[in-house]
Amino acid sequence: MTEITDAEVEKLYSKLKKEAEESGYFLNPDIEFTKGLVRSLLINEQRYGYWACPCRLAAGIKEKDLDIICPCDYRDADLNEFGTCYCALYVSEEVAKGKKQVSSIPERRNQKKLVEQNTPLLGNLKYPVWRCKVCGYLCARDQPPLVCPICKAKQERFERMI
Repeated sequence: MTEITDAEVEKLYSKLKKEAEESGYFLNPDIEFTKGLVRSLLINEQRYGYWACPCRLAAGIKEKDLDIICPCDYRDADLNEFGTCYCALYVSEEVAKGKKQVSSIPERRNQKKLVEQNTPLLGNLKYPVWRCKVCGYLCARDQPPLVCPICKAKQERFERMI
């Protein structure tokens, strides 16, 4: 494993920040902290071949880790409820602007597996399908995004289709 350079961290940080801002998301405003998470994503990429969440224990088998590959399946639900994702790489607009303080976030990963094991799914779908009523963007997640990545409509403009 080769050492991750500051230039590699800066390059990925800039890319993630740009993508987040274009999609209505925000990276944690603590730049030093955030770059530490970005470095960990790059380390995990070297280690596993994908960006496993730096704050969770990855199995190292992509099929088992799909739900924790950044951005993880739990990001939007954590942002909606707590204002930050589990590792705090992504934060809500309120947190980014210093209007809301963050607190600890419970791990949703094990809860999701329990629900999947004990709840019959609607048809064969793993997640409900949400539709942006403004532009028609579709996404399959536990909850709709805070902001539509296409038209920037707020979460309340989404409806559950399936």
